[in-house]
Amino acid sequence: MGSFFEDSRELRQEIIDTCLQLTKLGLCIATWGNISVRLKEGMLITPSRMEYDAMRPEDMVVVSLEGKTLAGDRLPSSETALHRALLKRRPDIAVLLHSHAPYASALACAHRSLPIFVEDMAQIIGDTINCTAYVPGGRHQDLADAACSVIGDVSMAVLLANHGVIAGGSSLQEALTATLVLEKAAFIQATMGDSIKSIPADQVEEERHRYLYKYGKE
Repeated sequence: MGSFFEDSRELRQEIIDTCLQLTKLGLCIATWGNISVRLKEGMLITPSRMEYDAMRPEDMVVVSLEGKTLAGDRLPSSETALHRALLKRRPDIAVLLHSHAPYASALACAHRSLPIFVEDMAQIIGDTINCTAYVPGGRHQDLADAACSVIGDVSMAVLLANHGVIAGGSSLQEALTATLVLEKAAFIQATMGDSIKSIPADQVEEERHRYLYKYGKE
């Protein structure tokens, strides 16, 4: 397994603060969005159907990657299965952030994947952002399976058909950055259409490697 966080009141507050940022940035409406953070024993996830500005650190829920609630008095997010499955599928991801970012959601409604065509996409996301097949609301395990089937081994994001997007990272800030980078790219795609030129795959890999292992360290 990759990195994980220690549960703390400070971490829980940071999750709430990130949720509030999502709303402020227009990436979520009401309670339609959720965040999970990998713990040694599973994950810490936002509660179901609770307004972000009403959340308190004690409202977060600890859930094992097998789906058992380990701590917390509230119901975990209705999309807990999606988070569990992706964290199991991708041990390199420590944080997952699900939003309904408008331009990314528009691409998801078109069932269109998004190739890498901006440098920051190569660095932060690393590979094509694929779109799942459509899964009706409430079929949470089916949605989890669909996301796992298209994420691959490198990309840090998946478009959820007719729904939204889920993006990952090594920290809450990195997952939020990935979401914003994806939203910017989706806007560029909507504006420029087929005139966009993708970055060659070998250069995407080079950029990703530089970001992970050299950027800010040389």
